[in-house]
Amino acid sequence: MASVTTDPEPFTDPEGFERAADLLTSAERITVLTGAGVSTDSGIPDFRGPSGVWTTDPDAQALSDIDIYMGDVNVRRQVWSQRRTHPVLRARPNAAHRALADLEATGRLRALITQNIDGLHQSGGVPDARVIEVHGTMLRVVCMACGLRTPSEEVFTRLDEESDPRCLECGGIQKSDTISFGQRLDPEILDEAARAARECDVFLAVGTSLTVHPVAGLCDVAMMARAALVIVNAEPTPYDDFAGAVVHDPIGYVLPALVERVRAVST
Repeated sequence: MASVTTDPEPFTDPEGFERAADLLTSAERITVLTGAGVSTDSGIPDFRGPSGVWTTDPDAQALSDIDIYMGDVNVRRQVWSQRRTHPVLRARPNAAHRALADLEATGRLRALITQNIDGLHQSGGVPDARVIEVHGTMLRVVCMACGLRTPSEEVFTRLDEESDPRCLECGGIQKSDTISFGQRLDPEILDEAARAARECDVFLAVGTSLTVHPVAGLCDVAMMARAALVIVNAEPTPYDDFAGAVVHDPIGYVLPALVERVRAVST
């Protein structure tokens, strides 16, 4: 269980924290949207932040382009080499992940929508049935020809002998089961996320820049359904002016403190 003082004094905007706490404690159904900022404390770098992967190395973004990946065996080899040593594989859940598991235990979590591909919400204690992975997961590999899905570790074991491991069923090109540039989001998963946004009293966006659509548009879906928007993020977002509460303090402190308030009124 998360155990953090809820004294608002350490926050740069105590009133913002209190507004967020009031909205969350009064909500019966909370839908959460998480982005890369939730996992940075686990050692996984974000992409678009000031020190993000694509900010510091713009060329790295090209490795996530589906057309380049499918058309260039050397790119695939480079990507596979990076995948087997990716920080996701050794990352562990942090205080924010554990806090969301505590929120789920209160019975108030409608769904947890995540842009992250690290599986840390599930390993942190949130049931898989509550998690909607809109960008997929690095923990699986998918064949682009036949659709076969395989645990990533099973494919990584072949990399010493195969630099571009093909599907064992059909010989097709495989890739991480994640959404690359040039790929559409799964419409069924996006519909599921939109339903969760409509069916909540509070839509809590944590650790996301809210600049990537259509996922950022879930905030609009929630607000049009009369849900209150609460944002917890290190940097300002385009939705700050529309939110019922905004907190820009560290997620690893803010989220456990907010969830502890919810737990206090749920017992």
